Amino acid sequence: MPGGTDSNFRAWGDDTVYVDRGQGGRVWDIDGNEYIDLRLGYGPVILGHGDARVDDHVNERMRRGVSFSLTSEDEVEAMELIKQMTGWVGKARMTVSGTEATMHAMRIARGYTGRNKIVKFEGQYHGVHDYALISVTPNDMSELGDEDNPVGLAWGRGIPEAVARTVIPARFNRVDVLRRIFEREGNDIAAVIVEPILGNAQAILPREGFHQEMRALTREFGALLIFDEVKTGFRLARGGAAEYFGVTPDLATYAKAIGNGYPAACFAGSDEVMSVLPDKVSHGGTYAGNRVAAAAAVATLKILRDTDALASIHQVGRALQAGLAEVISERGLPYVFTGHPAMFGIMFTEQAPNEYRDWANSDHDLYDAVAMGMHARGAMPEPDSREPWFICEAHAREDIVDRVVTIFADSLDAALEARAKGAHAGAVSAQWNMDETSAGAATG
Repeated sequence: MPGGTDSNFRAWGDDTVYVDRGQGGRVWDIDGNEYIDLRLGYGPVILGHGDARVDDHVNERMRRGVSFSLTSEDEVEAMELIKQMTGWVGKARMTVSGTEATMHAMRIARGYTGRNKIVKFEGQYHGVHDYALISVTPNDMSELGDEDNPVGLAWGRGIPEAVARTVIPARFNRVDVLRRIFEREGNDIAAVIVEPILGNAQAILPREGFHQEMRALTREFGALLIFDEVKTGFRLARGGAAEYFGVTPDLATYAKAIGNGYPAACFAGSDEVMSVLPDKVSHGGTYAGNRVAAAAAVATLKILRDTDALASIHQVGRALQAGLAEVISERGLPYVFTGHPAMFGIMFTEQAPNEYRDWANSDHDLYDAVAMGMHARGAMPEPDSREPWFICEAHAREDIVDRVVTIFADSLDAALEARAKGAHAGAVSAQWNMDETSAGAATG
């Protein structure tokens, strides 16, 4: 396995973790070390590892068979729940991963509008297909080009330049830059795709009114608005970010939290936009809507709909933020919390960030050192300052707040002491350290 893992994002060099099991809000590695899990698989595990309510339902349904490449009742019920909980979705189809969901949403947008280009925002992550890997995670902000005219930076080799040219990078929270892009190329822009919260930079929030302004701008120029809710869907609110921010997109993608860790995903949209399926746009997949994923989605979405799981998650997040704030303030460090209590970040910086470029102005080396220190003490956030902390319902039952705050405090003190002694504070995971020979830029 290249890098010793099945994903670049899990390859942390000598610090790579090999997991044995998870239960509730904790995981154990193959050496028996226990961690409070603040990664939760990058967000899918919204209820907790091994949740019996979901697993029992999946086990019962899968005994009838898993893959038929035929439609089952489970799939229909799952998509009915998506429609019911969002309130705006007309039609939806299942797939297996968030990457597939965004790929199909982009294709539908191009098929519906007859246009070729997609606008995406710097620092936002929409999966690993070629159309998504533009201007995602550089460390050097100068690689992104002029602030008023960003360039399309391909993340890694193997992405055809012709594909990269169809993706136009914009700046999150900057509707003025977005308008200039539309005035220049609006006649060929099919859609804007956006993470409603910038999940790939510690969940930076939109400024007030940004989503509404973007919605108005796309309508003005006849383009679609795609909400990539792979991370935010059914985590911020029962209706996802669309409900939370009060904005209705034309298309949306969901994954992660809809299946509590099972590989369930879907793309959804209005009746009119989704009408290009099945006759005019290609979509398929042998495993799309397989019974395991569909049953997991049914069980998870019903729990989120019918219980106070989300309220418990949000309460834990707020309690953690309160404890962390006290720790950092006592040490006189500048900081801001980013995101939502269900998925939030901590930036060591004087000023609240508005976009990915602001991440570079934060003390991310200090954060990375603290995160790795937390691993050694029994709590596991992602060891890179761009990824937010995720909270699950099981965390509320396990009373983890005091322990995590203590672990954070001890790790912060150790990192500050190491810095005072001149030790290198950075501990960025291997996947972000792509050298210039493999990064490369595609003009756009």
